[in-house]
Amino acid sequence: MTMHIDEELLDRVIKVTGAASKTEAVSIALKEMDRKIRLAEFGKNGLGLTKAEIRAAVAEDEPMSLRVAEDPAIPSPVKKNKGNS
Repeated sequence: MTMHIDEELLDRVIKVTGAASKTEAVSIALKEMDRKIRLAEFGKNGLGLTKAEIRAAVAEDEPMSLRVAEDPAIPSPVKKNKGNS
C-alpha cells in the first residue's frame, strides 16, 4: 500500500510515541484516533446502563475500589491549593 503522509507530522508522532518505525507510528496514531471516536460515542450515547446499574457496580462502602487501576507510582493530577496541605 502506498500512502502520502506529511513527513513532519509523522516525525512528531514518532518522537512523541517512541515508535520504532513509521509503520508503528501510523498504527499508534490510527488506534488513538479510533479510541477518541469510541470515547466520544460513549459520551454521546452513554454506557447503556441505568442509574441503578451504575450504582450497583460501584461499592458504596468502598470508594477506593474505583482506584484499583491507578498506578501508585504516578502522582495524582489534582493540585492542592496553597493554603491546604
